[in-house]
Amino acid sequence: MESLFILIPIALVFVAIAIRIFFWAVKSGQFEDLDTEAKRILFDDEPKAKKPPAAAQAENGVNTAVKKSLDTKVIPEPTENKRCTATTQKENHV
Repeated sequence: MESLFILIPIALVFVAIAIRIFFWAVKSGQFEDLDTEAKRILFDDEPKAKKPPAAAQAENGVNTAVKKSLDTKVIPEPTENKRCTATTQKENHV
């Protein structure tokens, strides 16, 4: 019974806050246009503008060149003096 003396005022404060938030939302126009947002998902987005063929070819050429340069790895040829063997690796790291 004693807990009701605390819980009822807390509940009334929550109700008052909820009513204030509701009236603020109505006053600020949050409920003005409910149909547009509901129908927006049904429509497709606007198609993007197509690029001219020359620009597309130039872009593809650059992308291909960049892709080829990223795909190829340059591995230096070992010289006779700097050949790496298992024994020299162990000696260098010890």
